[in-house]
Amino acid sequence: MTIAFTFPGQGSQAVGMGRSLAEAYPEARAIFDEVDEALGERLSAIIFDGPIETLTLTENAQPALMAVSLAATRVLAARGVPVGRIAYVAGHSLGEYSALAAAGSLSVSDAARLLRVRGRAMQEAVPVGVGAMAALLGLDLEAATAIAADAAEGEVCDTANDNGAGQVVVSGNKAAVERAVELAKARGARRAVLLPVSAPFHCALMAPAATVMAEALQDVAIRAPASPVVANVTAEPATDPETIRRNLIAQVTGMVRWRETIVFLAGAGVDTFVEVGAGKVLSGLAKRIADGADTLTAGTPDDIDAVAAKLA
Repeated sequence: MTIAFTFPGQGSQAVGMGRSLAEAYPEARAIFDEVDEALGERLSAIIFDGPIETLTLTENAQPALMAVSLAATRVLAARGVPVGRIAYVAGHSLGEYSALAAAGSLSVSDAARLLRVRGRAMQEAVPVGVGAMAALLGLDLEAATAIAADAAEGEVCDTANDNGAGQVVVSGNKAAVERAVELAKARGARRAVLLPVSAPFHCALMAPAATVMAEALQDVAIRAPASPVVANVTAEPATDPETIRRNLIAQVTGMVRWRETIVFLAGAGVDTFVEVGAGKVLSGLAKRIADGADTLTAGTPDDIDAVAAKLA
């Protein structure tokens, strides 16, 4: 059995996530306390009790999802499934920070502070209403990229996420993304819909946020991870700290190459994918991309029991 841990991105947040872990395991509670201390506020109260509108704010959702993933990681380690015996780790967008912290490349407090900065910078990079994102379903990356190029018409319209299983997300100026939706429908997309997001992530409009993150990451200690981290922007493993730093900066404007990430992992022999943290989105994608893959989730005490029984 060859195992990869995957870590979810924005959109998987839900009020109450991680609460049962914090109540059942002191090592999980310690992660939430560490994140609260790093941010100078009780983010854990928002995670556990809401309101959802506050939790969903990008500057809160990003460190919140990381906190839940790290809490689950610590409990898994205590139950005999440490990251050090995992072949690879990977995370979707902000989940890459969770993966790095889980593997010891970033400290928990640094990851929390970086994600707070990242969330604010991404939100502030583009005025509200100027940008948009849309999911093009039933099209492969090549078709979606052609649609984005044709829809741009001098504005920004980039492929932001290649999630696999016929799910590609485009991002950019609102009018250009709206044109992409109509083009996609005309070119055979099963469905093309605008997404309820607060900013156009992972496109050229995020350049100001990339500058902010370059500065924020400049003096942060990055160590070699306990397991290789497959980067969003390359879909290749990285262990060198300076390569990891460059990948995190490029990730702000770059496409999340999730389909290629799962293809790489499956090709490297991974047959078991454990989604660590909130939700089951990545597990569903892994099943559809990696034929025959076994998927597990680790977000609740019952999940942890099942993973430990199978893998420990």
